[in-house]
Amino acid sequence: VQLQASGGGTVQAGGSLRLSCALSRSVDSWNAVGWWRQAPGTQREQVAIITGDDRRIYKDPVKGRFTISRDIAKNTIDLQMNSLKPEDTAIYYCALLPRTGSDVWGQGTQVTVSS
Repeated sequence: VQLQASGGGTVQAGGSLRLSCALSRSVDSWNAVGWWRQAPGTQREQVAIITGDDRRIYKDPVKGRFTISRDIAKNTIDLQMNSLKPEDTAIYYCALLPRTGSDVWGQGTQVTVSS
């Protein structure tokens, strides 16, 4: 499977963006699928994931502002980001952590939030 991320851009603080991760084929099960981000000079961190048992897990700073969802018909994993803050600025990556085999990462998409 391959992942293709889209939807990044530049927005003012308080604005919204929607990221989409298109999977090249349907995947029936996984350990986790979702979004990670990496700001300059920092380590990549998990932002929001959907677990294999369909739980949504969010990093504390984005709780209540970001929503991850799965569109089965379109085969996408989307991240709706509201009330964006400058500290949300980063390259956002989607990834699939399968039950077996290697993790699959999409290319990053830049999100820039200006103050």
